[in-house]
Amino acid sequence: MINELTKIMPDIHFMPGERFAWSPAERKITYTESQIEADGRWALLHETGHALLGHLSYKSDIELLKMEVAAWEKAKELAKRLGLEISEEHIQTCLDSYRDWLHQRSSCPACGTNTLQNDLSSTYGCFNCHARWQVSPSRFCRSYRTRKAETEFIML
Repeated sequence: MINELTKIMPDIHFMPGERFAWSPAERKITYTESQIEADGRWALLHETGHALLGHLSYKSDIELLKMEVAAWEKAKELAKRLGLEISEEHIQTCLDSYRDWLHQRSSCPACGTNTLQNDLSSTYGCFNCHARWQVSPSRFCRSYRTRKAETEFIML
């Protein structure tokens, strides 16, 4: 499969690594060799989808979710071209992890209302109780909320 993808995208380097990932700076897709024959093929196609779509970075949490959806759609197109089919259940399970992440980050620590980012600086503000909180820019961090002031919170 790596050989087929290299023919489709000769300017992208496919390399074994610790996880499946697209690095736009290095123009490299890493993959876990031990999983390449199982669901890993789908993950590899997903990361290739990011590369084909030119995904470089994201500015907001919702933009990241949109990019993940788009990469899975591109992966399905690529899979079809290669004579494969990606399980829709697998795609939705993967997207659920981002949806859960977004739901947790957007939940007001004071009243539980879900809201949207106020700006592009990882800051949220509650429409209901007017609390404000900041979240880590990392999509890999676990959410921990600590009270910063009367109605201000910071998520580490």
